Amino acid sequence: MLHTPFPLRPALLCLALASLTLTLAGAPAARADTGLNTPQDVGDVRHRFEIAAGLMAAALHQLARAAGITLTFDPALLEGLRSDGITGIHSTDEALRRVLADSGLQVARSDNGGYLITAPAAPVAATLAPVTVSTTRAPSELGRTPQKITVIEREQIEQQLAMTTDQSSVLSSLIPSYGPSRQKLTNYGETFRGRKPLILIDGVPQSNPLRDSSREGYTIDFSMLDRIEVIHGASAEHGLGATGGIINFVTRHPEGDGVHQHAGVRLSADPKFPSDSLSYKTDYRLQGNSGNWEYLAGVSYQSHGLFYDAHDRPVGVDRSQGDIMDSRGHDLMAKIGYWFDDDQNLQFTVNRFFLEGDYDYETVDGDRATGVSTTSRRGRPEGKAPRNEVLTTSLVYQHRDLGGNDLRAQLYTQRFRARYGGGVFATFQDPAIDPTGNLFDQSQNEADKVGAKFTLNRAGLLGGLLGVTAGLDLLQDETRQMMILTDREWVPETRFRNIAPFLQTQWRLSERLNLQTGARYEYARLDVDDYTTLASYGGGTDVNGGSPSFDETLLNAGLTYQLSNSWQLFGSYAEGFGMPDVGRVIREISVPDQNLDDYLDLRPVVTDNREIGVRFHRDRVSVELSYYRSDSDLGSRLENVNGIAEVRREKTEIDGWEASAEWRVLDQHTLGASYARVRGEYDSDQDGKVDSKLDGRNVAPNQLSLHWQASWSERLRTRLQGTRYFSRSFDDPDQHFEGYNLVDLSLLYRLPKGELSAGIENLFNEDYFTYFSQTASSQNNQYFKGRGRVVSLGYGLDF
Repeated sequence: MLHTPFPLRPALLCLALASLTLTLAGAPAARADTGLNTPQDVGDVRHRFEIAAGLMAAALHQLARAAGITLTFDPALLEGLRSDGITGIHSTDEALRRVLADSGLQVARSDNGGYLITAPAAPVAATLAPVTVSTTRAPSELGRTPQKITVIEREQIEQQLAMTTDQSSVLSSLIPSYGPSRQKLTNYGETFRGRKPLILIDGVPQSNPLRDSSREGYTIDFSMLDRIEVIHGASAEHGLGATGGIINFVTRHPEGDGVHQHAGVRLSADPKFPSDSLSYKTDYRLQGNSGNWEYLAGVSYQSHGLFYDAHDRPVGVDRSQGDIMDSRGHDLMAKIGYWFDDDQNLQFTVNRFFLEGDYDYETVDGDRATGVSTTSRRGRPEGKAPRNEVLTTSLVYQHRDLGGNDLRAQLYTQRFRARYGGGVFATFQDPAIDPTGNLFDQSQNEADKVGAKFTLNRAGLLGGLLGVTAGLDLLQDETRQMMILTDREWVPETRFRNIAPFLQTQWRLSERLNLQTGARYEYARLDVDDYTTLASYGGGTDVNGGSPSFDETLLNAGLTYQLSNSWQLFGSYAEGFGMPDVGRVIREISVPDQNLDDYLDLRPVVTDNREIGVRFHRDRVSVELSYYRSDSDLGSRLENVNGIAEVRREKTEIDGWEASAEWRVLDQHTLGASYARVRGEYDSDQDGKVDSKLDGRNVAPNQLSLHWQASWSERLRTRLQGTRYFSRSFDDPDQHFEGYNLVDLSLLYRLPKGELSAGIENLFNEDYFTYFSQTASSQNNQYFKGRGRVVSLGYGLDF
């Protein structure tokens, strides 16, 4: 509970408007096809099916009756075909896929919302079923939103994992404007459109804005994911932290009738196969349903060997942030759900991720002046091994037809522990402990979250012209940063409480024009007790604690205009809300008796994001182009001071272009390309005008990515991809970035039993220093090269 009165007027206004709109005319929502997004696409609605094996025609008739859909097909296509049938609770799309399995028939969504069954080569005057995006609180479909959204499907994730063990590399390969991977146990410096993204797992925030851990990308193993949904640009849809965008890791869900299992193994190594370069991974999943119950359990174990550069020299261990090489870890996930009826269910998910360094190698400093990279040698470093330990739980209740509304309520928790490497840093020194100035210490971030999200959707109001989404988010976050070897507090315990009601509307202004508008009211309060900073900050500064609070009303609006069947224009304005890494700010205070209640640097970061773009889709070609601008009058910029990043509060302006295109050259061959360009400046002299370039900690390099995806047969699929990171100059000539090219190849081959995967990361063995090493660090112990060529081989079996 908050200890000060909550300014209720804006909150009550939002909720009152929502209640009024949801009860307009006191009538049920219109069920006619309005062109608006409905709370749930018909293909996603789940039903109970009891269809025995037999003739295909009979199976499809039973499926149509059970799902309440219109199913059109030519009976001649089904002659002689049989189906294995299906039993249990499934979505309509999943049931169709299973009933038609191995038949060679295709299914598409027809113009009237029904389904059309066709032969593989038959021309179809229909569109594929739309992809529903769950990350947006209001119902949305891919390609019909006023902002850019990317959905990375499971097959794309599996293709990437066949090539690399680095999860950040998966994101940077598939998301334009996401920074190059550091290939370390950190996302620090990996920005999205020049700002920090909010990372979620099934809507549960993994980012830690009070003391940015930069480890949020390493909180779940990607083998547990069904897809990744990405909202580009600032957004307040999920509250605090999404000033650069939202990346939501959507976990797998139980599929199919009966019990299904999966087991997999994967090996990777430098192609010259030094024994210490071997990495391996195993994973296992069990899923099924029984009556109204459904369940899924998964476990993965992974051991990373030493990484080598293109000249077969060991890559240096990051003794500050921690490393994914020379480490081992596991992930445990369990999910259980119960369906009360076809419209409502309850689901509980728990995921525990753990990764810890083996600590078998010491860092050998490089030399920037002579171009010598940081390397590693066998030895036991001082201190404790860096690690990440994260426990995430979520309980979701959903009712898809509660008086014509779609209700979703989620309760969640997260326990986060991130231990970093140590050092004899100037910031860690305390003469009272070690007068020689050689005090070795290391820190650990500790954060505990509990929160709730309530969302109510209503479609078809005002005769089908209006859809409304209303909701309320609650969050409590307790964070601190400890010096674990000397038991000192670097960041005192900080308690953050946040309450945010919101209202979104979706208007169908005409057959071609749709409008989205919304408002979100944020109230936040920090509670910090009196504390003393480390001795390195003015000899240990006494700071008066306090309970500063903030409130902000965040607005958004967007338009989509369908110029023709092929062309669409879109544009949006959205405000994002973030904190300036509170932990860094308050640990650096050097003014005695500073009162936190009126400390300027604790003011929130409010980001204004404007975007305009165009989409084109016709037959085999899809193109999307957008321009964005992201401004903040009081931004948050990181600067390197004696090897420790510190926060600078300054006006920032960022803008950029994103373009993506795909061309299905042949039925089984697709070419794709994406381009991202970003630039950013900040106000260095506090005159209200930006005048200096943001460095590599804050903006990614411009990049061009190309890919060729092919299905050579029913068994063999390949993907060849390449990325060019273009050279970039900054105000500091020592931070000049020499660009590089990376090319990767993956192969998936379906065997009579199981599937074989093979991949080559950095196919042409490019020799390069990472982007962060060149542009964001001046330390000789962080002058890292990227990995050279890596060969991977895996096998998976579903049974």
